[in-house]
Amino acid sequence: MSHSSTLIELDERIAIARQNLSELTEQAAALSGGADEERTAERIADQQALLDNLIHQRETLAE
Repeated sequence: MSHSSTLIELDERIAIARQNLSELTEQAAALSGGADEERTAERIADQQALLDNLIHQRETLAE
């Protein structure tokens, strides 16, 4: 895979992760109840970790 196609793929994955975070945040605002809130918070944390990792990969490739 070429360098530019890798960057494009990372950009697409970053966009998806950001969209997922947005949707999870909206879900969290609508939920009430301990178990649901905890599960959503875990999913948000997982997506944020994924996004951070993808952004780091992209920054490394762009250097």
